[in-house]
Amino acid sequence: MPVGAIVGIIVGVVLAIIFGGGYNRLVQLRNQTKNAWSQIDVQLKRRYDLIPNLVETVKGYTKHERETLEAVTKARNIAQQLSSAGAAERAKVEGELTSALGRLLAVVEKYPDLKANQNYLALQEELSSTENRISFARQYYNDSVLKYNNSTQTIPYNVVARAFGFKSGEFFEVTAAGEREAPKVSFT
Repeated sequence: MPVGAIVGIIVGVVLAIIFGGGYNRLVQLRNQTKNAWSQIDVQLKRRYDLIPNLVETVKGYTKHERETLEAVTKARNIAQQLSSAGAAERAKVEGELTSALGRLLAVVEKYPDLKANQNYLALQEELSSTENRISFARQYYNDSVLKYNNSTQTIPYNVVARAFGFKSGEFFEVTAAGEREAPKVSFT
């Protein structure tokens, strides 16, 4: 067998290994990113489910805070409607919902009877726990996107990514400083 044919076979095998391994690696990372995104969705759904109960509990005590309650309900509804939107748009509406929840929890400070209500305290604790879970899910998602994006943009996987149409992932970023804060929960 001529030396040129042997070299051609070796190069072909090496390229097949690089492309096959690269393709499999990118598929695994893309699936990890999708899984991480679904974990955010699970926690956001949990938060959406808690909000109506919290609003109803607060409503009984704060008859003069209608505007704040409506803002929370409206932000929740918008966030739910955009549940299939991209990460940037979801981050924006979720930030608005977080801000509305923060205003609601600040209003509660004016009503000591409400702050002592066991149902409210349980909902507030559950909401705080959910906010922490959302934060961890966002972090995991963004870490997964970082790994995926690094792989699609570095040699040799960038060649495979370009050949098979792998696109960069979108981070779940909160842009406004006020949106970065979770609702403050006070048990005092």
